[in-house]
Amino acid sequence: MARGGQGLARVAVVVRAGAAPLWWLGVFAAGIGVLVPGLTGRRIGVLAGAALFVVATAVVACARRGRYAALTRSAARAGKHDVLQDRAVTTRNWRRGHRWWLLLAFLAALGSAFAAPAAGGLLLAGCGAGLWLKAAWIGRRERAEEVLLWVRVDWLRSGGRPAGRTVKAYRSTGIAAGDAAPGGSRRRTPALV
Repeated sequence: MARGGQGLARVAVVVRAGAAPLWWLGVFAAGIGVLVPGLTGRRIGVLAGAALFVVATAVVACARRGRYAALTRSAARAGKHDVLQDRAVTTRNWRRGHRWWLLLAFLAALGSAFAAPAAGGLLLAGCGAGLWLKAAWIGRRERAEEVLLWVRVDWLRSGGRPAGRTVKAYRSTGIAAGDAAPGGSRRRTPALV
């Protein structure tokens, strides 16, 4: 980067990047898992899966909120030489870096159907739903404080966790910066009249 600038990725986009693959792989694994009778039977497997879905959603949505809040409070303003990464690039990089973990999680969810049908798939889908809720929570904080939160790209390379140990601080910009809305969703452009 020129003159000491850093590459920055949106925190909410990084959190949200895993939500869709986990959700859809989980739903797909649960759908296939229902077809297998399993050791516990379909009814018990689906009930256990529903409980795991609720627990996973709550745990993932609430995990490390204190760390996110602390990093948000200490966020420094981004410099004029910092480079803001596009939403699509951030999402693609996260998914490319985690593709083998996603595949292993999907295969594990499918394999667990032989013990408890649909349970593993619903657990995976719950993790995806929890990430969506966490990104929405970050988006509410961003709207309330009228800033967008960014994390250095080089700190994400060692695991892709925007609140991990390698992350020392966030950077902030105005609410209109970048191509993603608060919470990491696509920014909707107003219709021209």
